[in-house]
Amino acid sequence: MNQTFMKERPIVPLVLTMSLPMVLSMLVNALYNIIDSYFVAKISEDAMTALSLVFPIQNIIGAVSIGFGVGVNAAVAFYLGAQEEKKATQAGSLGILLGILHGVLLTGICLAVIPAFLRLYTHNEQILYYGGRYSLIVFSASVIVSVQLVYEKLFQATGRMKVSMYSMMAGCITNIILDPILIFGYLGFPAMGIDGAAIATDIGQAVALVIYLAVYARGRMGLHLDLKEGWQGRHLAGRLYSVGIPATLNQGLPSVLITALNGILAAYGETSVFILGVYYKLQTFIYLTANGIVQGIRPLVGYNYGAREMDRVAGITRTALWMSASVMAVGMIICLAFPRELMGMFTTHPGTIRTGAEALRIISLGFLISSVPVTVSGALEGMGRGPASLVVCMLRFMIVIIPAAYILSRTYGATGVWHAFWINEWICALLSGGLFLRVYQRAKEEPQLPE
Repeated sequence: MNQTFMKERPIVPLVLTMSLPMVLSMLVNALYNIIDSYFVAKISEDAMTALSLVFPIQNIIGAVSIGFGVGVNAAVAFYLGAQEEKKATQAGSLGILLGILHGVLLTGICLAVIPAFLRLYTHNEQILYYGGRYSLIVFSASVIVSVQLVYEKLFQATGRMKVSMYSMMAGCITNIILDPILIFGYLGFPAMGIDGAAIATDIGQAVALVIYLAVYARGRMGLHLDLKEGWQGRHLAGRLYSVGIPATLNQGLPSVLITALNGILAAYGETSVFILGVYYKLQTFIYLTANGIVQGIRPLVGYNYGAREMDRVAGITRTALWMSASVMAVGMIICLAFPRELMGMFTTHPGTIRTGAEALRIISLGFLISSVPVTVSGALEGMGRGPASLVVCMLRFMIVIIPAAYILSRTYGATGVWHAFWINEWICALLSGGLFLRVYQRAKEEPQLPE
């Protein structure tokens, strides 16, 4: 295995090389999210509302899988940088083993809680029907999702970013193609409605996993994975979870936020819940792109941290910050310039478009500054500082915004919730920036993963 380029190449070209494949794949992933919602919204607003209500629970599956994968990524990259290849192999193998276990547990838990969860927010029988059908099909593929995402992080940890790009894009494009075919019944297929959307999602995930397995079988990962080796390396589980658990919470906190905001907005009608659901679909195009940059630097930070190249860790983080800020600036401009057109993709109701456009304009005021906590969180995960990264995400998704949204909504209604978004981003940028500087200075003195 040879990943020394991670500490030898100039920083800017290196970050671009590692990040651009992930940015491209994230853009396609975001496009899938928007197109998927677009087709579901064509079924009815009830179907789109159901998708919005299911999203927090669906996101938990992704949160656990991605979060644990981040823990595997950080450990493997660190061990490779420290030239401990046996531990890197054991950590990767253990990651696959635990990923399978996580998928089985998630299937049972999510299917058990979703009926009661949906009834917390609506008594509309049509919405409950759509949400129940979609959940049953999507949650049944949790093992595929879990294992696929661990493989994704393993390929990234070894610097094989293009493999992740091709696999993710293949899965998303498959989903995009199948959505209209299965939802509306084209090319001889029966019209399956929201069931078709769920089946297309599952097939897309399976395609991505098959590609990862095929590439691994050809020896293109750089690690030799073996479940027996993973079991023998079970003593490394603590290191995987020391980053994986905080990273899982980081990924899951948006679901907590959406659930809380849905509860606040429900008092002002289902239209406000609908608008929030549309916003979260639209913002994926922006934030997933920034997340692609973060995914690109995470193994670089981990590798250079393991190699004790702390100046490069700082340089990589700075480079990622200005790249993320550029993405967020573009997103802000688009939302300020074309909010009605964006909302019009999901509804034809004039009142909903008008109210949704106002919400987009307000929320987008925090996009640019949000690049600070987004980048800081990823850099801290790369350094193995999972708890510090969790602090950043708790500030951003719970501690500041939920109280702010509740308080402002008492005076300004749903509009107060939209203002809470940008207020939250500015406060969290200041706090997270200060936290990163403090953690970085300590890491320079003792650069190692926490026990």
